[in-house]
Amino acid sequence: MNRTLVIGDIHGGLRALHQIMERANVSKKDTLIFLGDYVDGWSQSPLVLDYLIEIKEKQNCIFIRGNHDELLLNWLMDDSDNFDENMWFKHGGEATVIAYSTISETTKRKHIKFLKSLQNYHLDDKNRLFIHAGFTNMNGVLYEYFPKLFYWDRTLWETATALDEKLEKTSWFYPKRLTLYHEIYIGHTPVIRIGKTIPIKKACIWNVDTGAAFKGPLTIMDIDSKEFWQSEPVNNLYPTEKGRN
Repeated sequence: MNRTLVIGDIHGGLRALHQIMERANVSKKDTLIFLGDYVDGWSQSPLVLDYLIEIKEKQNCIFIRGNHDELLLNWLMDDSDNFDENMWFKHGGEATVIAYSTISETTKRKHIKFLKSLQNYHLDDKNRLFIHAGFTNMNGVLYEYFPKLFYWDRTLWETATALDEKLEKTSWFYPKRLTLYHEIYIGHTPVIRIGKTIPIKKACIWNVDTGAAFKGPLTIMDIDSKEFWQSEPVNNLYPTEKGRN
């Protein structure tokens, strides 16, 4: 059976990525949709990118751009005008820079090419949207004036979590952004912020960031059956590191 599997924010946790691929029994027939933030946090960010580049040659993969992925790209290209390096270090970038100290220039160029190839979003033939963070335009992603919001916005998820579940979609007050797509899959804002460590659905949004950058597990989910598999809490896999804690 061919499945479509969506993967939450990895944040340099290659050991967790190996675990979920094994626990979900991923095969070459499966389509994999990665929601972004492959780097920053745990110590294996360069190896995560190597793994993703390799698996792309074996099966159908869709790679969404996360905000941390763009930060790394800026750093690799020595483009300091577009980000605050000190702020980046405080949110996982320091571990990434340390990891890259042993990486060859050839590999760095390969990573730059991969990071440039990432998609801002993916919309499938069943009107399911896959995006790292969200969007702000009330008419959807095709009308967004500021593409960076695709991987920085939090208002879409915050709106969904604040929504009164009794509010009807036909109501004038119901947010239009939450009526445009059959389902929306995001990462970016870990569900540990609302005390959860499993994928959570609010309105039409599935949040698959289960806190792998912190003390939560990494998650892979079948978008049709909604069955999901998780790694161990990622901090247990890197006991001598702090991640983004």
